Amino acid sequence: MTGLEQMGKNAKQAARGLAAAGALKNKALSAMAAAIEGGESEILNANAQDLEAARENGMSESLLDRLTLNPARIRGMAEGIRGVAAQTDPIGTVIGGGVRPNGLKIEQVRVPLGVIGIIYEARPNVTADAAALCLKAGNAVILRGGKEAIRSNTCIAGIMRAAVEEAGLPKDGI
Repeated sequence: MTGLEQMGKNAKQAARGLAAAGALKNKALSAMAAAIEGGESEILNANAQDLEAARENGMSESLLDRLTLNPARIRGMAEGIRGVAAQTDPIGTVIGGGVRPNGLKIEQVRVPLGVIGIIYEARPNVTADAAALCLKAGNAVILRGGKEAIRSNTCIAGIMRAAVEEAGLPKDGI
């Protein structure tokens, strides 16, 4: 089994727990935000390594700016996660339906998809945004950021995985 296949298997198992997590999702999101802020120096160190490699490979200034993290951007990531936590839980929301002529009641209800795969460019802040949105919707997520941000993304994901697990949800949801 390849690493990606194992990751998918683990994410699928985690998705089962996330689908029924209820209010525990907000606890995990709050823990993620706090962990991102608490891991600022670790994230900045990983990002510095990504930036150095990107400069050596001739990345343009505009792309370097997208790749760059600083304390303000890290605070923004944490605030973004808190913003997602503050949103209403979409799971279980009835979005439509009606009663058939024979009396059968039919409803459209929001449910988690399961496992979501997201591929994105070298923007490490997307790692936190995507993970938070998927968690709030009760989905596990497999993230694949640009190779230029591999150290930053791995660091951020590791910090969030630990926070989610500490909050009582499966770390393989991210």
